[in-house]
Amino acid sequence: MCCFSVASPTGWFSRIRAALTPQVRVSATNIFARRVTQDTQALAYGMDLDARQAIAMVLPLPVAPGSGEDAVTFVDLTRHPRMFQDWQRMFEAPMPLMRKGGPSLPYGAAAKTLVVHTVGSFVASYVPTRADFTRLDPRFRMPNVLFDAVPAYSDYGFAVFQLETGKTTVHPMAMTFLTREPDRLFFPTVHIHDGHFKKTAKFDHALYYQTLRCTGLGETTPHGEFEGDAVGWLAPDDSHEGLVVPQQAMLRRTLRQRLPNQDTWIAA
Repeated sequence: MCCFSVASPTGWFSRIRAALTPQVRVSATNIFARRVTQDTQALAYGMDLDARQAIAMVLPLPVAPGSGEDAVTFVDLTRHPRMFQDWQRMFEAPMPLMRKGGPSLPYGAAAKTLVVHTVGSFVASYVPTRADFTRLDPRFRMPNVLFDAVPAYSDYGFAVFQLETGKTTVHPMAMTFLTREPDRLFFPTVHIHDGHFKKTAKFDHALYYQTLRCTGLGETTPHGEFEGDAVGWLAPDDSHEGLVVPQQAMLRRTLRQRLPNQDTWIAA
């Protein structure tokens, strides 16, 4: 989700800014998801970023209700800054690559301050509920317009990352979280532009994922169940801090057009 808290010259204030605005430009968004256990999903998020000032990005998470402040564990991918670029090359390689015919398909007392984590080059925090934003450092807070735009987020949790100024390919932000939807993988793909929610948005996303259906997938395996998504293979040592299962097929769904402005779910 392209949702940012932007710093002003006179101090931090919370404000939704769009991707592709003069202050913040975002492109080439890459997201990875995998069900780690029955109740836990892994999520990694990367992008190309051009920001004129320091910002914080908020990712909504469909955490299990009542899971508290320990629902999210951040994962440091500093050693894998080009993880998504490597995967892109894997899918572009002539072998081993398999693809089903057709294009990819879209789909009272003062509260204790929340913990701020250092995760590689990021400063991050987890906000367990909407009300808990008041416990976060003011520079990370989000206005009510976020929740007015997407009512479904009213009982979500939120991962918040502080990002620096400049033009860069952001090394992946990653975490695992206790999910309320163990049978589906969640990809945060909602766009909120200039404080307004629009029914459609221009997508520039690649969604990578692994599911139990990928286990043992080979060249003769029927691909109809994958709805046209591309299939690739990972090297044996590519566990990426435990987020990825080596030697298990990975799928990719590309969203490169104007689509309904909503998060994406794929069967786990």
